[in-house]
Amino acid sequence: MLNSTRTALIAATLTAPAYAQQAIEVIEITATRAPIAQSAIPSTITVISGDDIRQQLNVSQSLSDILGNMIPAFSPSRQKLTSAGETLRGREPLYLIDGVPQSNPLRNGSRAAYTIDPFMIERVEVIHGASAIQGMGASGGIINIVTKSAEQGTSQQVTAGVMAPTSNSSDGMSYQTGYLLTHSQDKWRLVLGAQARDTGVYVDGNGDLIGVDGVQGDTMDSTSYDLFGKLGYQFNNTQSVELMINHFNMAGHGDFGSVDGDRAEGIPAVSVKGGLEGEAPENEVTTSSLTYQNDDIIGAILTWQLFLQDFSALYGGGRYATFQDPAFGDNIFDQSRNDSRKYGSRLTLNWRNVASSPIDVSAGVDFLNDTTFQELAQTGRKWVPDTEFVNWAPYAQARYQHQGLTLSAGVRYEYGKLKVDDFVTLAAYDSTFVAGGEPSFNDLLPNLGAVYAINDQWRVFASYSEGFSMPDVGRVLRGINQPGLSVSSFLDLQPVIADNQEVGIEYAGKSLNLNLSYFRSDSDLGARLSADAEGIYSVMREKTEIDGLEASATYAINHQASVGFSYADTNGEYDSNNDGVVDQSLGGRNIAPRRLNLFWDQQWTPMLTSRLQWSQLFDERVDTNQNPINNFDGYGLLSTSINLDTQSAGSFSLGIENLLDEFYFTYYAQTVGGDNRNFAGRGRTVNINWLYNW
Repeated sequence: MLNSTRTALIAATLTAPAYAQQAIEVIEITATRAPIAQSAIPSTITVISGDDIRQQLNVSQSLSDILGNMIPAFSPSRQKLTSAGETLRGREPLYLIDGVPQSNPLRNGSRAAYTIDPFMIERVEVIHGASAIQGMGASGGIINIVTKSAEQGTSQQVTAGVMAPTSNSSDGMSYQTGYLLTHSQDKWRLVLGAQARDTGVYVDGNGDLIGVDGVQGDTMDSTSYDLFGKLGYQFNNTQSVELMINHFNMAGHGDFGSVDGDRAEGIPAVSVKGGLEGEAPENEVTTSSLTYQNDDIIGAILTWQLFLQDFSALYGGGRYATFQDPAFGDNIFDQSRNDSRKYGSRLTLNWRNVASSPIDVSAGVDFLNDTTFQELAQTGRKWVPDTEFVNWAPYAQARYQHQGLTLSAGVRYEYGKLKVDDFVTLAAYDSTFVAGGEPSFNDLLPNLGAVYAINDQWRVFASYSEGFSMPDVGRVLRGINQPGLSVSSFLDLQPVIADNQEVGIEYAGKSLNLNLSYFRSDSDLGARLSADAEGIYSVMREKTEIDGLEASATYAINHQASVGFSYADTNGEYDSNNDGVVDQSLGGRNIAPRRLNLFWDQQWTPMLTSRLQWSQLFDERVDTNQNPINNFDGYGLLSTSINLDTQSAGSFSLGIENLLDEFYFTYYAQTVGGDNRNFAGRGRTVNINWLYNW
């Protein structure tokens, strides 16, 4: 379902009456790391519930698609394995799984949206805009994936489905199956899950096979599986511990290659059997955490999480000039691999009603160690040297709540040290020697916020917060071609500090919910990606200014039907000539187009429900002295789903993506990619699923 934002913005689920929305008001957002009701948070929050996720999976099968369909300020999905260019409010969001960071800021390979299968997700919490709540990487916001949990007793769930385009279906057939067990008894809680998918080739609105992205990787022509486990133990009324492990793998079959399109002539890239050189792209990620909670320690609720993540992403290759080196021969084919290992600790203490006052206090300290490198997998050359980042961040937050007024203020101190040994760049960068070093950074990130409930229906809020992120250190280091530089003195390694301001108003009535917010995000030293002629990106450190508007509404016509819309308009500029004044528009790599989402939910009988949703991306015309590629021809997509809950035989669903079989080029293809990535979007696709619980 298309969620509205903030309190009571969660549209009615497939099975709940539309008028039941008000009960969701009390939900607490775990991404805030404190027991705060959604209505007391002074910023835009979106919660995508489990029912919403299942409903969207009836139409499309990836988290990027779900986010793009439900959050207009989130860039349209690329429909590829990479999430490069999928920004939130014009900046990169931080992905978390149960609070464990998934993003790899030292060398951002843009695969953070593909580290868990949606079948394992209970809900997704999205905090819009820069936030220091979770630390490094949240300059665009936070996307916290909350995994499945166990309720009292034992339950099992099995799912199976098939997906196919309405044309050229022999190569486009896709299959999925999954199993989930949850058990809770006495002091023990257990969740075990497995999911497998085999995905065929996507087909566009003209009936042609969409070009496979052999460079960044693709979700089509692939196999994926997810193994998930969670084990919890309750020591007594106040103490518990929980272990979570998730292993996700997605690998291309390598059965198809891509034939370049022609942007000027409007010819899309298409797939042909064979022709793929090297190994097929792959994502392999293991995320684990151990969480201890004590509800009564020095008068506070203590939560201490230890986490570990191993991340490996193999990309496609080519015979790019960047990969050439006379020492390895002529016309070398190579492909890159990103490897990252993160471990860390997150300690949080929450005091409620300090000294019997209306004041709550949260405090804690975070630790992160991230070691990353990028290699050219075929020849074993290091493209990005071993880079270690150590980050300490103590923080404190206070909240005052009285008679409809909530005031909050906090500060987070970020200390980071980067450790890089001496290294030599690739031959394409003149085999430049770069002296290693251990540069360190520190910054104090404040935040202020206020929420005022005018009455039972109207609320207003305002906030100021700062976010902290690194400027893709790997891209900076690997591109050095100027002799005499050292890591310790290289300016472009300075962090990105994003100042985020937001004001909003919302109305939550019996049947109508309205929401409107305006935001602004500025960075004195931003990090814009700029591609060369071969599509190899470098980081440009420039002043950036981004602002935008988000609006949404949900109206319950009666107990059986609800309609709604959500809208976002984001604009951004950067300083192209380093004179301190922004003068050029940010393009599709950073900024999402104006977007309007509409939906109609209907419960026809106690067992039969349906949803009709429309997503309209509007034309963009950007004046730029560099390249008219930022211009965009908008498109609109209509999708529908029908769900039949038979109770005895399970739930059957039919979803149709792009119901009108519209032919279009994706937003990223139009505004960022070159001719070899001139990809069309998916045409009409039918998705049939079965879900059985017992």
